[in-house]
Amino acid sequence: MSKQLPVQKNEHVHVQFEDLTHDGAGVAKVDGYPLFVKQALPGEVALVKVIHTKKNFGFGRLIKVEKESIHRVEAPCPVFNRCGGCQLQHLSYEGQLQYKQKQVQEVMARIGGLNDLAVHPTLGMEDPWRYRNKSQVPIGEQSGKIVAGFYAERSHDIVDTDECLIQSEDADRAMNLVKKMAEEYGLRGYDGKTHKGQLRHVVIRHAAATDQLMIVLVTKNESIPNKKHLIKRLRDTFPNLASIVHNVNPKRTNVIFGEKTTTLWGEDVIYDEISGIRFAISPRSFYQVNPVQTKVLYEKALEYADLKGKENVIDAYCGIGTISLFLAKQAKHVYGVEIVPEAVDDARQNARLNGIENADFYVGEAEKVMPWWRAQGIEADVIVVDPPRKGCDESLLDTMTEMEPEKIVYVSCNPATLARDLKYLKEKGYESKEVQPVDMFPQTTHVECVTWLEKVPREVT
Repeated sequence: MSKQLPVQKNEHVHVQFEDLTHDGAGVAKVDGYPLFVKQALPGEVALVKVIHTKKNFGFGRLIKVEKESIHRVEAPCPVFNRCGGCQLQHLSYEGQLQYKQKQVQEVMARIGGLNDLAVHPTLGMEDPWRYRNKSQVPIGEQSGKIVAGFYAERSHDIVDTDECLIQSEDADRAMNLVKKMAEEYGLRGYDGKTHKGQLRHVVIRHAAATDQLMIVLVTKNESIPNKKHLIKRLRDTFPNLASIVHNVNPKRTNVIFGEKTTTLWGEDVIYDEISGIRFAISPRSFYQVNPVQTKVLYEKALEYADLKGKENVIDAYCGIGTISLFLAKQAKHVYGVEIVPEAVDDARQNARLNGIENADFYVGEAEKVMPWWRAQGIEADVIVVDPPRKGCDESLLDTMTEMEPEKIVYVSCNPATLARDLKYLKEKGYESKEVQPVDMFPQTTHVECVTWLEKVPREVT
């Protein structure tokens, strides 16, 4: 006979919250049984409705907060309760920074076994709003009306909105104008379920340093009704508009961009600048979305690399060369490797743009290119790695340690895979020194980290 759970579906219970999960839900326990509840905060006492139960945990909905956390604030966004873009607007910014530091500390101990590793207070923003320089807004239809906004959490239902408080005001204006023109010109919104409709996304890139704006229209078909009028209205509305681009994606897919991209007006790229380094940004370039905090993150990575001008540095996920070019200003030579050919083209262009001649970029898998470099006599004094959320494959970690750099600087967008990889690197003879969380994505649960590791000297027997 199965054990009776302490709570049942649809039951109302009074609980006290003691923690937050990695995705920002409050955690309360009823006779040791965890209940996860969105928008609840540690220290709060609340009435909760149980909405789903599993063997070892359940989910609830917040009915009434009876005792509020000192960190609870009124979320300023009118669609915060429905939109899946932000998870923490109800938590004060000070509270968000503390939560992110605690989250990193816990995964370092739980996953990495690194209980004594110093995790510094999270480096936050002076103004944690309107920071995104890139917006990817899905367009659709609801009840025959064009809608634009962001997806509800864990769904593909668009939450229609006129503004997003973490993207630029120009992005809001562009989103609303495209929505209005689609209505006027008979440009139907796309329906992913039926694969009908034409306008799929509007992607807006806004360069903070130059104020240049790029607007990308992603459609299912190659034709755009009233294209000339549409271009004129965009140009008349935005004096800082530098580029209007059309991307065609005919596939039944959740991937935003298709393979064909055409510049309808203006330049193929816009330009941004961070710490005196200029970057050319194309519609599909990977470029950090928070330029203010990118500077903070990369300056910390540079500090940890502690370059004296004599070092060879390998950047194992170089992308468009963002961090490589920072490193090149202080290194003897930087070797960047990236699997995406277009990104390597961008990296080479960005090096030329800045007159940087001590950085070379190669297409390929780092774990294959790095041994080839070593065979050519290239040694690495420092290796910098900034992998995707899944972290590094063991084969790459093995390749990095076989190169025997004195130091590894690891930039991570996922504390859990960072902790896992630091544990593995410890087994390979590299000791983690400290971790610095950086808040790249205020109002969300995401946190970026940078850490550095040193090779442990072998004991002489």
